[in-house]
Amino acid sequence: MPVFLSRLTLLATTTLLLSCLPEKEASAADRLELMERQIRAMQAEVQELKKERAAEHKRTSALLARQREETEANPYRQRAGYLPPPPLLQTAAPISILRRTPLAQDTPPSDRGIVSSWKDFQQASSQDEEVSIGGMKIGFPNGRPTFKTSDGAYALSIGLAFQEDFGGFLGVSQRNGESRGNFNSFTSNSRRLRIPFSFRYKDWIANVTPDFGHGNFDGQVGLYEANINYAGLHNTILTVGYFQPRVTEEDAESSNDFLLLERPAIVDMVRTIAANDARFSIGGLHYADRWWIGGYFTGQSWGNRAENQYYLPIGKHVTDSQTGGTFRVAGRPVITKDVDLHVGVSSIASFKVAQTEDGRSYTFIQRPEVNIGESVLQTTGAIQNVAQVWSAGPEFALRWKRLLLKAEYYRIGIERSGGLPSLAFQGWYSAIGYTLFGNPRRYSIQEGGFLAPGVSPDGEFDPARNQWGALEIAARYSVADLNSRLDRPDGVRGGQQTVWATGLNWYPNRHFKFMVDYNHFIVSRSTTTVNQNGRTGDAVVGRVQAAF
Repeated sequence: MPVFLSRLTLLATTTLLLSCLPEKEASAADRLELMERQIRAMQAEVQELKKERAAEHKRTSALLARQREETEANPYRQRAGYLPPPPLLQTAAPISILRRTPLAQDTPPSDRGIVSSWKDFQQASSQDEEVSIGGMKIGFPNGRPTFKTSDGAYALSIGLAFQEDFGGFLGVSQRNGESRGNFNSFTSNSRRLRIPFSFRYKDWIANVTPDFGHGNFDGQVGLYEANINYAGLHNTILTVGYFQPRVTEEDAESSNDFLLLERPAIVDMVRTIAANDARFSIGGLHYADRWWIGGYFTGQSWGNRAENQYYLPIGKHVTDSQTGGTFRVAGRPVITKDVDLHVGVSSIASFKVAQTEDGRSYTFIQRPEVNIGESVLQTTGAIQNVAQVWSAGPEFALRWKRLLLKAEYYRIGIERSGGLPSLAFQGWYSAIGYTLFGNPRRYSIQEGGFLAPGVSPDGEFDPARNQWGALEIAARYSVADLNSRLDRPDGVRGGQQTVWATGLNWYPNRHFKFMVDYNHFIVSRSTTTVNQNGRTGDAVVGRVQAAF
């Protein structure tokens, strides 16, 4: 281009000089010839510039093609190049800053709608590769497909929590007079098939999560959650709608992070009092580096109140809905690189038990920590004249490097009307997990519990590079006692269940998980026809899981 300008300047100067010369020094023919030579020179220069521009375009296209191929071959290397360098930690910084839980980019996404502030959502998006199409951005913040506006104010995220169980029972005992029950040597069950939809406008988030695999039998379709959340306050989430309030440490964790296939029996019974899936809830939680607190007022669970109740413990034909509440507080008194100590207390109560065609009754019912369609061995049957149901107990967990220990105890109380005495049940568990390879479990301040082992992008399963993901072993001892006042005619014999469980969990990457559990259970006699004399047995169950 500078050469072109110089030629143009020369032409103008020459023309001006020629016009000033007298005719005798330069004839009209001479001036015309000189101008033609200048024009031909300019045309040649233009052609040269066109060639240079075409060559530059070719080089740029080739460079973009190479970058595109590299991105497709190794997106994580490209992503690292786009990210800003991490801030340097100052050794004199407060421990609350040094130990703050980072955004999880190597653990499975949650099994529910992800609720975070607009600021945190933008931060998660900034760490993710995005594609801009017509003013919209498409990316995977928090591992979940997300469509959003350029500023992130409007966003739609779609997730997946898919868990398929398969396995069977071995050597289930059967005594005279008992029905054998349903204990298949091999069967399968779609344990969870949730599709979380999260609609965001800045700090307001609406979650709707249908569940096409809910329950203990294939074919049950229901609702896991449908709620509105506000996350504009610092480390605080306020919620209203159908929701699962978090009680107990085990219940606070996503099912995608489970140490074993199912929660301990006592935890499942406690949460169903007033905090199970799709429970109408109004409340909130607040968290910090060292503590977590949350409380909710709750009502009836989602379902058709005029016909069969979707959730069994209440009964059917509900005419007066239940009211209740939950409260949980937890802390982390010790936080170091190698140690996380968690202690807490959870409580839950049904202030008014629902009125049904059977009166105000309540049923505790539990399987042997396996859910593939087997018969129930432990149940109280319908307890009549129930005025209130409550439960409370302590939480404990300790992580030391790759080792995790957990234990909880809960006592359940039932207050009855009509002069009937109160009842009391109890249960506890202790569990241990160890991450053989991969990133060990770490504490989540948002959940007040522990996340699954992590798999970094450069550690995903790839035998050719000697990379195997993450592998974890686990074991648990669990007891749930539903016997109360057995010396009285108005007492309850629900049976005592003991489960010894072991498991192996493999994470090839953060989105997929393979589990296998072995359970040995011992259940004393209860009110059910399949367990009039006590039963024992073994179960081997596997699970395949996908989480987005």
